[in-house]
Amino acid sequence: MRKLAMAFGTVALSLGMLAVPGFAQQKKKPLSPPAATSCRFADGKTIHVNYSSPRMRGRKIYGGLVPYNKVWRLGANEATTFDTTANLLIEGKEVPAGNYTLFTIPTPTRWTLIISRKTGEWGIPYPGEEYDFARVPMQVSHLPSTLQDLTISFVPGGNVCTMHVDWERTRASLRIVEKK
Repeated sequence: MRKLAMAFGTVALSLGMLAVPGFAQQKKKPLSPPAATSCRFADGKTIHVNYSSPRMRGRKIYGGLVPYNKVWRLGANEATTFDTTANLLIEGKEVPAGNYTLFTIPTPTRWTLIISRKTGEWGIPYPGEEYDFARVPMQVSHLPSTLQDLTISFVPGGNVCTMHVDWERTRASLRIVEKK
């Protein structure tokens, strides 16, 4: 009986030891956690952006991890979504209410925001120009200090939402106007 109890105890202990790495993995924080931001216009219509926020972790970002003059998925992991309940005017381009995916082409002095009609894909590869709804310029400025986490944010103002993409020491911005 004693041998049976010891054997049972050994098996139970072994199974418990195998489960420990699984618990450790469940508690591990993602390298690029999910993030979201939104902007509400004066009439209650909204823009909502879902993205994954990568961290610098000692890397050179623009011109390094994110190469200049190439399409970038604007974040990490899944594609960055852009959902709007309002008809928009972005740098002279009309964007109807709907769901889109965002990509960018960064350069040291100017970025291009790509609004893609293709949705539901992983962040890479870029689906191609045939899915582009619009390409609009973004203004680039420098942040006063280094920002470790990619952050997309909005500054609301009546019928305008100014979108900022901040990371490292770079800010790319554009004005989004609700089209009435």
